[in-house]
Amino acid sequence: MSDDTQHVSQFKSKSGLKRISSALGYSIDGLCAAWRHEHAFRQELLVVVPGILVALLLPVARLEKLALVAVLLLVLIVELLNSAIEAVVDRVSLERHALSKNAKDLGSAAVLLSCALAAVTWAVVLYPLFS
Repeated sequence: MSDDTQHVSQFKSKSGLKRISSALGYSIDGLCAAWRHEHAFRQELLVVVPGILVALLLPVARLEKLALVAVLLLVLIVELLNSAIEAVVDRVSLERHALSKNAKDLGSAAVLLSCALAAVTWAVVLYPLFS
């Protein structure tokens, strides 16, 4: 039997409530870091927060409200993942490299697609209200 402990990160958290507590703390740290260091995240929050409030006040079905809120939150989720990719690429090397550019461009494309999905979802849900 091999020793699997050498293949596990020393930063891997424990199990149970300690793991849940640690994960919550890391998540809050991540949101705070995004707020402090990611201009795009702050810009998107300027759209997402009022958008969520508007979605909740719109005279549409609950499932439509959920869809409107979900696509806005999806934009933030994808932005956070994109920021994580960019941070890892920059951590590895600040030198210009085609693979680094691809990684960053792919992350950016994911953000663009999530924004397009949000715009189309909002258009489809709001169209009947204005037609």
